[in-house]
Amino acid sequence: MTKVWAEYVELLRRKVTPALGCTEPLSVALASAQCRSLLGRPPESIDVVVSPNLYKNGMGVGVPGTGMVGLRVAAAIGALAGEPDAGLEVLKSVEPRHAEPARALARKVAVSTRDVADSIYAEVTASAGEDVARVVIAGWHTRVTLRELNGRRLYRTEEAGSRGAARGRETPPMTLAAIVDFAARVPLAEIAFMAEAARLNTALAEEGLSKDYGLRIGATLAAQMRAGLLADDLMTRAMSLSAAASDARMDGAMLPAMSNSGSGNQGIAATMPVVAAARVLGASEERRTRAVALSHLVAIYIKSRQNPLSALCAASTAGMGAGAAIAWLLGGDAEAVARCVQNMIGDVSGVICDGAKTGCAMKVSTAAATATKAALLAISGVSVTAAEGIVAASADASIENLGKLSREGMLETDRQIIAIMMAKESAATGSDEDSRLSRRDGARSGGNMS
Repeated sequence: MTKVWAEYVELLRRKVTPALGCTEPLSVALASAQCRSLLGRPPESIDVVVSPNLYKNGMGVGVPGTGMVGLRVAAAIGALAGEPDAGLEVLKSVEPRHAEPARALARKVAVSTRDVADSIYAEVTASAGEDVARVVIAGWHTRVTLRELNGRRLYRTEEAGSRGAARGRETPPMTLAAIVDFAARVPLAEIAFMAEAARLNTALAEEGLSKDYGLRIGATLAAQMRAGLLADDLMTRAMSLSAAASDARMDGAMLPAMSNSGSGNQGIAATMPVVAAARVLGASEERRTRAVALSHLVAIYIKSRQNPLSALCAASTAGMGAGAAIAWLLGGDAEAVARCVQNMIGDVSGVICDGAKTGCAMKVSTAAATATKAALLAISGVSVTAAEGIVAASADASIENLGKLSREGMLETDRQIIAIMMAKESAATGSDEDSRLSRRDGARSGGNMS
């Protein structure tokens, strides 16, 4: 195996990992769990300071095992039942009995924002009696930079230091052609672990299809297929499976997603359209595993050119990996894969991220549909041209343009999104406390189909 292939395998192992719940609240829960470990007992009060971007992705998302939403709940449940050494699976031991104590403690949690260098930043200060513990996570979701007890520093490392600090961190040189060659020819044993991405995210999709999670986007699309209002085809299956997994994840299901680049929805968007295509095409287990590896590595490549958190919806960019893999499953070569990515950049490059929430399943389903469409066009020789928009002469150059749009062009968009969301939260301050902890984004209405 070549040196570059070995680096790609290591990158997949590092960037494609299980995560139980939305990863921004998990950072708060992890810091809170580590505070409890330092204190030796659950805290009586908690102060949380986060970056504006982490706030954006934490205020409206379900916290696994609690039936509640938001960063205050994440801090409380992390302090009561989190496993301090479990990384993105910090909440895997949460049980129903923890929910009410977490609700009570959440009332004693204060959350504020600070304009810091890192878009991913969570600082938790927890008090129990006269003891005070402080833990800081910065740069990426599990990177602890400070542990402190009663003012005594126990551990410190340099913070990542910039909003784009994680961008390109230890990322080997990549091109679409090199990734396609790797996925097609690397010894299967080296990437066999990628089958776990399909297994975990499929289980999450089945959970979302079978139960009442979130806005029920995936289950509703499946019902409309059965009713004959939507075709039972590759695009609708990709949309339904992808949305169902996101429905469950964003509404607090106690099942892990296989994440990509620190995001469960990115992992879902990079996995489930490929699983759907493999089913429709009758692909072998080996070919599906190679396609999933291709998708995730393309998603990592594209995301590495962007800020860790930004105004650009990362599910749409992760879906570009899925489109590339679908084009490959359909018999496309590296040039077809490149055409697919060009098509997606020409189509969904402006989808905004307005925070993590149950409504993200809508955007995940859009990414799945666009991935399918872009792949079908690509294998037919159709591609958005370099004369149009931010699309360049090569897909690799287009990826760089998309990254520049994310890193630089959408900074003010991001600020405005966050300002709007914070104003909404401020306006709700006087509402019933329990209702605020338990609220969902949007209300489901009648009209369920069976």
